[in-house]
Amino acid sequence: MNRTEKAAVTEKIRSAAGRSSIALVADFKGMSVEEMTRLRVRLREAGGELLVVKNTLARIAFTGGPHAVIKDNFRENCTIALGSADPVSIAKAVADFAKTGKNFKLRHGSLEGKFLSAEQIEALARLPGREELLAGMLGTMNAVPTSFVSLFANIIRGMLYALKAIEEKKAA
Repeated sequence: MNRTEKAAVTEKIRSAAGRSSIALVADFKGMSVEEMTRLRVRLREAGGELLVVKNTLARIAFTGGPHAVIKDNFRENCTIALGSADPVSIAKAVADFAKTGKNFKLRHGSLEGKFLSAEQIEALARLPGREELLAGMLGTMNAVPTSFVSLFANIIRGMLYALKAIEEKKAA
């Protein structure tokens, strides 16, 4: 690889990392091509991408960027998962794959510039996703007007029962 190719790869990594809110680093030594393809597909479905690059190029690319906290931790063979959409879904995809893949192990990561250990990434993966949080919030917001309408319906229903009882009493 000559200098211009290295510069192009470094710039590609730098721009991808600049757009990403999360960057996760993992070991992949001994993984088959099929396993890597499955991981790439999972990440693509979650809104992320998987990069396998030389450590020196990754260090150069991450220097001065939003994920600079992990630039000094690139050693041996590693892969980088980047995602800009929902960081929780990216963490879930990588953590789930790490549980099933015997040769894939989480090392560390960065979430919006904050260093994450492997345990913190797994804790992030256990959080509910964006859609689940939005659904819960919508349910909570919908509960207030629903309860308000039920309250007034019960007041009117109670008044109607009282009027019906008075009517039956006068009829008898």
